[in-house]
Amino acid sequence: MHKVLVVYGTRPEAIKMAPVVSALSRSEYLIPIVAITGQHRQMLDQVNKLFEITPSHDLDIITPRQRLEDITSKALVGVCDIIDAEAPDAVLVQGDTTTCFAASLAAFYRKVPLFHLEAGLRTGERYNPFPEEINRRLTSQLTSLHLAPTPTSRANLLAERVDPSSVVVTGNTVIDALREVVARDLPVNDTGAARAFGGRMVLVTAHRRESWGEPMAQTARALARLAEKFPDVKFLVPAHLNPIVREVLLPPIVGFDNVVITDPLFYDDFSRAIAECTLVLTDSGGVQEEAPSLGKPVLVMRETTERPEAVQAGTVRLVGTDEQTIVDSVSELLTDENAYAEMARAVNPYGDGHAARRAVASMEHFFGFGPGPEEFSPAAAAALD
Repeated sequence: MHKVLVVYGTRPEAIKMAPVVSALSRSEYLIPIVAITGQHRQMLDQVNKLFEITPSHDLDIITPRQRLEDITSKALVGVCDIIDAEAPDAVLVQGDTTTCFAASLAAFYRKVPLFHLEAGLRTGERYNPFPEEINRRLTSQLTSLHLAPTPTSRANLLAERVDPSSVVVTGNTVIDALREVVARDLPVNDTGAARAFGGRMVLVTAHRRESWGEPMAQTARALARLAEKFPDVKFLVPAHLNPIVREVLLPPIVGFDNVVITDPLFYDDFSRAIAECTLVLTDSGGVQEEAPSLGKPVLVMRETTERPEAVQAGTVRLVGTDEQTIVDSVSELLTDENAYAEMARAVNPYGDGHAARRAVASMEHFFGFGPGPEEFSPAAAAALD
């Protein structure tokens, strides 16, 4: 059995890694060793519990108001130590977090092959999103096997002269995770969130570093205006735990009867919220992939996106962080049935629920066990829906 050290540290990574950990545990040739950095804490632990993952190593690096250099240095040293102890045959990272980059550098320093799940996403702007764009570009330079979620992601890698034989299009494992959790039909844990269900509801998430300060203040003011303008619509705001986010986002929207503010939702509750909502207003990356699979329009409060496929399909729209633009865009979807119907088409270019299986087959093939998988095709997936 070849050992694959699976390293992640945030809730989004955990969600997308969970189906792969499960698939690795069923492999005849590979065995997963899970190591978490703890870049997030409560949110990360909840996802591990939901998917019944017990990490073998926990670096627990989180500190209040932690800086990027703190995360990077602690994760780098910690993962190097784990590699020394476990002697894995490969290291698997996901996405574009600081944990992802630090673990990739650790694998390079220890001369261990690196597998990159969700490889090849790009905006082309090094500071947007920050620091994710550079994290993923640097990770690509260190990667032996690129597990790209879409043909667009593969094209990005090939444009950077990555060896085509090292790239496999798998689909995105977040769709695997979402389908599994929605199918469970679990009871809602968060009673606050449950108050927002039923009737029209806008699901709002905001936390990105490039939105801190005045951009997030504009988001908050826009939400206050929307809550006043549409008293019959609930606005569900699972607020990120970072005080830098909360101190700006929450004060303008506290006190509205139709604004429901909660702590970050458990992933099963969040999946239910996507299913229950009318539309999503977000600066998140993963939600841009999840919501279209359930036929929900997504307004993205960013100037760029590394996930252009749903924008091209018409189910996602970039609206930036300008207060008036946010108000106008949400208002249009809440009042114009034709505009809403056009975006609500259940077009999902990101996955078919089998990405984890393809990812593991690709890893097995890397070590010489069996053929590579048949790659994910959005067109083929759409034909089956």
